[in-house]
Amino acid sequence: LWWTRSPPTRLPRPPPAATRSGPVGPCGRRAYAPPAERKRFYQNVSISQGEGGFEINLDHRKLKTPQAKLFSVPSEALAIAVATEWDSQKDTIKFYTMHLTTLCNTALDNPTQRNKTQLIRAAVKFLETDTVCYRVEEPPALAELQKNEWDPVVAWAEKRYNVTIGSSTSILGPNIPASTKETFISHLASYNMWALQGIEFVITQLKSLILSMSLIDRHITVEKAVLLSRLEEEYQIRRWGNVEWAHDYDLCELRARTAAGTLFVHLCSESSTVKHTLLQD
Repeated sequence: LWWTRSPPTRLPRPPPAATRSGPVGPCGRRAYAPPAERKRFYQNVSISQGEGGFEINLDHRKLKTPQAKLFSVPSEALAIAVATEWDSQKDTIKFYTMHLTTLCNTALDNPTQRNKTQLIRAAVKFLETDTVCYRVEEPPALAELQKNEWDPVVAWAEKRYNVTIGSSTSILGPNIPASTKETFISHLASYNMWALQGIEFVITQLKSLILSMSLIDRHITVEKAVLLSRLEEEYQIRRWGNVEWAHDYDLCELRARTAAGTLFVHLCSESSTVKHTLLQD
């Protein structure tokens, strides 16, 4: 599920049958990759509260992580969302559709063995290659589109965090002031480890710290954030046409991962008890 930095124009991803899940470490190596599909082996899904948090029960079995740790999450709301993922699986369990489960596994197992400081600095490092900070000079229509669509988001972030970001047409990218990076480091430090895993996940989807924080702060929607992250690709599609199934599939998948990551951040930051009837229709 973790994608390393890629060029602005994304290549089509394979159809679902060929998709694989599992987080990717900083060097691009997968920490673990569960099977893409497995026959459903349980009938009922429920949650229960244990000593360490909320647990997921598949019939009478406790869900475990890939490293065989007890699957226990800090938020009741998050447990409900994960249980819903498992309950929504039909005859076959499609692990590549279970983004919240995978994010929880990553937070619990921490396969890359990073601490909070390392997670924060990895997230802030994206400012140096942030999608919305890289601009083109040609063609003029695309340059104008980037200005009209990206400048308002950059301006919002500069005002919201009281920083200077800017943009550049240089291949070296913008010169981000050290004070701006320190401000974002301080802001991200207010999140817990679980939420930081989600923030990094969203950043790797959008290839942008600025878009990710705009989304998490509810300044823009998931649909808008994804559209802005794919601005050059969408421009090329409008000009040259669509590739059958590939672009639509890529768009839907990106929206799903971005939405899941954003929800994960909010649910990991949720402290209130959720009153519910589990897995209501």
